[in-house]
Amino acid sequence: MKLFTENEHMGFLATACDAARESGAILKSHFGRENEISYKGRIDIVTDVDLKSEKAIIEIISSCHPDHDVITEEDSPNLKGSKFRWIIDPIDGTVNYAHNYPFVAVSIGLEVDGIMEAGVVYNPMMDEFFSARRGQGATLNDERITVSKTAVLEKSFLATGFPYDIKENHDNNLNYFNHLIMCSQAVRRDGSAALNLCYTAMGRFDGYWELRLSPWDKAAGYLIAAEAGATITNMKGEPSSVYDPDVLVTNGALHEELLKEIRIAVRTNL
Repeated sequence: MKLFTENEHMGFLATACDAARESGAILKSHFGRENEISYKGRIDIVTDVDLKSEKAIIEIISSCHPDHDVITEEDSPNLKGSKFRWIIDPIDGTVNYAHNYPFVAVSIGLEVDGIMEAGVVYNPMMDEFFSARRGQGATLNDERITVSKTAVLEKSFLATGFPYDIKENHDNNLNYFNHLIMCSQAVRRDGSAALNLCYTAMGRFDGYWELRLSPWDKAAGYLIAAEAGATITNMKGEPSSVYDPDVLVTNGALHEELLKEIRIAVRTNL
């Protein structure tokens, strides 16, 4: 049974866009200033701007859709058990933001009855606004985007990231990184899962992988990549959802070759 009309579906994306632009304005206005920083872990931080951004997003979503649930990186108050679930990251790339490195984004995704329906990822410093609606393709600044055509791993440009507890947990991605950097043209590690997904969606990267992510890290970018034609699995090549901790996203042409090298990296690490 369909839960919404076409106009409502478009309205969901409009809400996400409005919230992302409002939040993005906050990020941009505070960028480069001395912001308050607190620590959730040894190197896992949150800034006062994270909280201001989150508050602005929740206020817009709640005013438009008061019965919907919202889960965020920093807080998820008053969950109602709704089939409509907004999954948001007020600043994806908080460490970057705290150091005035402009590779950061607001990420807002809407899941309906377990299916991602709408998503936006916005980097206000670069004015790059990615968006997607299920079944309608993906865009960057209203221009349609699609994955790259690179078909040889040796010529591929890849991206990845590392968990905050890289020093304490052996499941830290170093084995994959050390192996794949030797198999590809280059691997970048720039600190925003949401933007890595979007850059793979638009063909800047040919593939991206990361371990131990949270839903808010990738919910919106996951949909954007899928709508741009990306192949998305877990690191074993199995079907993946935004709730799986690891993800492998490619242009499709490289997927099997990457999986083969990932399996070699696993054996090498034993």
